[in-house]
Amino acid sequence: MIIGLGSDLCNIERIQNSLDRFGARFETRVFTEVERAKAARRPHTRAGTYAKRFAAKEAFSKAVGTGFKTGVFMRDIGVVNGPSGAPTLHLTGGALVRLESLVPSGYKPLVHLTLTDDHPWAQAFVIIEAVPV
Repeated sequence: MIIGLGSDLCNIERIQNSLDRFGARFETRVFTEVERAKAARRPHTRAGTYAKRFAAKEAFSKAVGTGFKTGVFMRDIGVVNGPSGAPTLHLTGGALVRLESLVPSGYKPLVHLTLTDDHPWAQAFVIIEAVPV
């Protein structure tokens, strides 16, 4: 059963402006170490790489119905790639607690994530599914 759905559209130029203005301070406040390493390997599309991940964080916060409050922070939501290369989310802290609170007894959460970008836009969709254990 689907227990959450969220989407977000992020302007890549807005992320580039934040990188230009705040640099590493912005990166470490918003993105996980894994996300920063991935962006560093993509110098020509760094802002786009970050924008997709920013959109994923926003989409997740909408899917769990909290936004960035009640203990859900951006750095608790990290985009990672599964063995197939497909993106998914690695959650910690308040984001993980909130996700687990939504799942009925006898079920486990499964997070689906899709990302895309076409300059100047990046987009993410998150679907949270509860599947029987």
